[in-house]
Amino acid sequence: MVNKVPCYLVTSMRILIVEDDPLMQLGLEQALSEHPNFEIIGQAEDGYTGVQQALELKPDLVVMDIGLPRLDGIAATKQIKEQQPSIHVVMLTSHTLQTEVVAALSSGADAYCIKGASLERLLAAIDAAQDGATYLDPQIARLVLDNLKPPTPEPNQNIALLSERELEVLKLIVEGKSNNEIADDLYLSTNTIKTHVRGIMNKLAVDDRVQAAVVALRSGLV
Repeated sequence: MVNKVPCYLVTSMRILIVEDDPLMQLGLEQALSEHPNFEIIGQAEDGYTGVQQALELKPDLVVMDIGLPRLDGIAATKQIKEQQPSIHVVMLTSHTLQTEVVAALSSGADAYCIKGASLERLLAAIDAAQDGATYLDPQIARLVLDNLKPPTPEPNQNIALLSERELEVLKLIVEGKSNNEIADDLYLSTNTIKTHVRGIMNKLAVDDRVQAAVVALRSGLV
């Protein structure tokens, strides 16, 4: 039972679930259906059917597993994004290998969330995708970002444009924390954090949180 729905999720969203585990599929449907602004419009048990339903139903967002029969979630995501790039895709999987994470993001996935994480994390991933940002589960974010960090820092002059508060927020982004978690850590509102994140991305000339984190790591900031 979901006792609390984060206030930052306010836009109505039509969701397609692509998951081959019947229990996981049922759990996702029940948990997400309790959100007043979510509508589950379809479910698929394999990647091929998932692509078909995504193109026919045109959901706002697809919650996609990777280990699917007939067509894996990475290939399915690529096909969906190639034909309907406006559909957001949140990977929800037990796969944590760096190569799989990078492949999923390269295929066009907007967020990568690990099974077994709290519902709060899944909602944060959906929220990020809805906002046009990229979300990496904290369990894998540091692993992936560390592999992008060069042995010798590459100075980025734009880092100097950030305020002290923006630097604090950026360091927490590198740790893989969501806007909600950063707000809790810094005792600020989620809307204030969103404003700081937008400011960081503008000053660093990047398109999403992951790119901002990469700039921070390559600059030796963290």
